[in-house]
Amino acid sequence: MVQIDLIFSFRFKRKTELRLFRRVSYLGDCRFLSCSFSRVSIVRKAAAPAVNDWVWVKIYMASNRDEIAYAISLGDMGLKITDVETIFADRWLFVRVHTDEGLVGLGESGTWGYLEASERAVQTFKRYLIGQDPLRVEHHWQYMYRNSHFRGAAIMGAISAVDIALWDIAGKHFGVPCFQLLGGKCRDKVRVYVHVFGNTTEELVKGCLEAKKRGFTAVGHLSPFIPESPGMTHSMKMEDAAKRVKAYREAVGDGVDLCIEIHRQLSPAEAIVLAKKIAEYRPLFYEDPILPDSFHAMAEVAGHIDVPIATGERIHTIWEFEELLMKGAVQYIRPDVCMAGGLTHVKKIAALAEAHYVKVVPHNPLSPVSTAACVQLDACIPNFAIQEYPHDEGVPPKSELVKYPLKVEGGCLLVSDKPGIGVELNEEKLGNYPYRPRRFVTFLGEDGSVIDM
Repeated sequence: MVQIDLIFSFRFKRKTELRLFRRVSYLGDCRFLSCSFSRVSIVRKAAAPAVNDWVWVKIYMASNRDEIAYAISLGDMGLKITDVETIFADRWLFVRVHTDEGLVGLGESGTWGYLEASERAVQTFKRYLIGQDPLRVEHHWQYMYRNSHFRGAAIMGAISAVDIALWDIAGKHFGVPCFQLLGGKCRDKVRVYVHVFGNTTEELVKGCLEAKKRGFTAVGHLSPFIPESPGMTHSMKMEDAAKRVKAYREAVGDGVDLCIEIHRQLSPAEAIVLAKKIAEYRPLFYEDPILPDSFHAMAEVAGHIDVPIATGERIHTIWEFEELLMKGAVQYIRPDVCMAGGLTHVKKIAALAEAHYVKVVPHNPLSPVSTAACVQLDACIPNFAIQEYPHDEGVPPKSELVKYPLKVEGGCLLVSDKPGIGVELNEEKLGNYPYRPRRFVTFLGEDGSVIDM
């Protein structure tokens, strides 16, 4: 390069400029800063600057484009992963990816039934990730997923947590929310359905009314079943469930959508009977009516009923979702951002669904970290339908887990413009919520055999 005898100074006026300076790499005893036309700016080493500090800059002329490209490649060498940290808190597993410039990305594993296994998978990935450039998000996803071709929820939960954390770093690196890097914002707010729980019809109806009073326009996790009395016949079970859905509709009117959750409890024959009985009450969708293992069986149910099916929370990949969609087995897909490959992969799943005119209802039974990641997806996909929203995000422990929690207004989550996924773990409160491993309990029927719940 040819030096030009021109020296000038400038002041860092914004934090984004300061981040740029700290991000660039050393070039001899200088730092590469920027390149425009044929000019390359070089910054002399100095103590780490702060906002409003003056920095002296020398201008050099590149003799050809190759030298400019070489300088740019050197300038991209600064950001490296230095640690991958796993954190258990209460019922959740968080992952933080640390970099040499102090940027930290946050993610969560959605494999809530097997978090210990997912945590070990993260530790395996850590051996690869240390020293890597965190901005190569797609490459790292492919590297982890295709390493030895083992599959499953524990591994996918780990990949998802790392992926979300890498997107969080990328957003912070460029000073923008993740959705901005995923195509930009399609909406300013995200409609949600809030969970309703209860052990009696009266408790469930009360929960629906309370949700409506709080401004929510949809309720979900809403089962038509309560703990059964011994000896219920098929006819009694179907009639009892249909009457309960009728009670929900009569309580809230048409101003609140009902998301009916079956939790994989029915056989295909039972699912068809119940769907026909509740169709007149116009549920938004009929979630997981049968076990998720057979897409053919789910398609058989879908082909015999007039209620839209929502499913997908237990499957992990674009190939599984493509098969589900091709069979016409689903009208609303339910990918879990924290288990179906993070933002990288679920964005692709949403695109597959868009090609089939199917809308997306992201699964989200986890912490506010998961909620924040979901909203980044919801904001940038055109075929978003509604977001699952846990009823307890406004109370401890969830309300204390993160800084900058998302705001709820008029039954919607407002899309944050904070960089990355927009939330950070609240270090001061994490210690109040030690890990509580889930008990390993499989439900049994009155005759002692295993049942699905």
